[in-house]
Amino acid sequence: MKRAYVDHASATPVKKPVIEAMLPYFDQHFGNPSTVYDMGSKIKQVMEEQRAKVAKLIGARAEEIILIGARAEEIIFTSSGAEANNLAIKGVALAGQKKGNHIIISAIEHHSVLNSARFFERMNFEVTFLPVDEYGLVDPERLLGPETILVSIMHANNEIGTIEPISELSAICREKGIIFHTDAVATVGNIPVDVNELNVDLLSISGVSLGAPKGVGALYFRDKLRLMPLIHGGIQESGRRGGTENVPAIVGLGKASELALEELAQNEIHMRELRDALVSGIHERIDQIKYTGHPEKRLPGHASFCISAIEGEALIYMLNQHGIYANTGSACASKALKTSPVLVAIGVPPALAQGSIVFTMNSTNTMEDIEHILNKLPLVVERLRDLSPIWRENKAA
Repeated sequence: MKRAYVDHASATPVKKPVIEAMLPYFDQHFGNPSTVYDMGSKIKQVMEEQRAKVAKLIGARAEEIILIGARAEEIIFTSSGAEANNLAIKGVALAGQKKGNHIIISAIEHHSVLNSARFFERMNFEVTFLPVDEYGLVDPERLLGPETILVSIMHANNEIGTIEPISELSAICREKGIIFHTDAVATVGNIPVDVNELNVDLLSISGVSLGAPKGVGALYFRDKLRLMPLIHGGIQESGRRGGTENVPAIVGLGKASELALEELAQNEIHMRELRDALVSGIHERIDQIKYTGHPEKRLPGHASFCISAIEGEALIYMLNQHGIYANTGSACASKALKTSPVLVAIGVPPALAQGSIVFTMNSTNTMEDIEHILNKLPLVVERLRDLSPIWRENKAA
């Protein structure tokens, strides 16, 4: 059976060069980087080299990181993009609570940001959830409030693909001396990302998006920014994240970052071609659908729709029978069985939002995958609509 995996926002295959780079660090170079003898100090140097590779991918000062041990501009290794988001939100808020107690995030953030902000609501912080327009874009004019100490707006939304005007938003915060964080899990490795052009103070990364193993991520933050650690332990990560480092995964993240930078331009063109073919093909073959997210300011390998008179979970299950693997939204919320807060925020009616489907592609996908989807998706939609009383009522009307 032909298979088409188009859910790369939730998981990607680890690239073979990444696996090869990791293997020696399981059984040959296994030293603890915190030890003083050479088996440990050599591993410590390897970690700094990986830190520099991640920094280079996002435009940070990689050369300085190698020379001075990442003290000028930090890359902190984490267990995931979600942990990086938690460390950014909680670390800044806890460190800066004497200056103010107001946090601003958008209404369409990932759950790791949303729930971190809600955590502070229970601690008597004021949290503003910024509304977005029909495409998911934040309005810069509504950005700041009294005693604001932190603003967090994601670089791109992994459910609707919209890319936010981060440099414009961060400039407003910079003028007021307010710390700005962006969740760049959906963008790093998919489009060019430069922390200096974006003008951000903190930026979250996930290894999953880069073809690195699950269980590794990173948080970038600018020089001299105060950050309260969430995991207390030893002196690892300059005292900002305790616990023995997952060296093989960190090596994997470094190698994946290196490959992503080399392949970025070519992959972006490839993914855009696949996306455009999929979008136009679906519009031609299926009626009464809504293309969600911004039509132009969106991720190159991302296509998302709401299909009327369809239940999204049923659609995913039936596509699975044809070897097509897509999703209804964020993998962190796909089993919640409730209307997506992202779709609610952009004004999609609840009944239509139930029929959401998201396709996320990467460099491993081909035009044959797109053709397979376009051959099977209309058949599945037709079958589900034949079973839908809502569809029958619409046709009768």
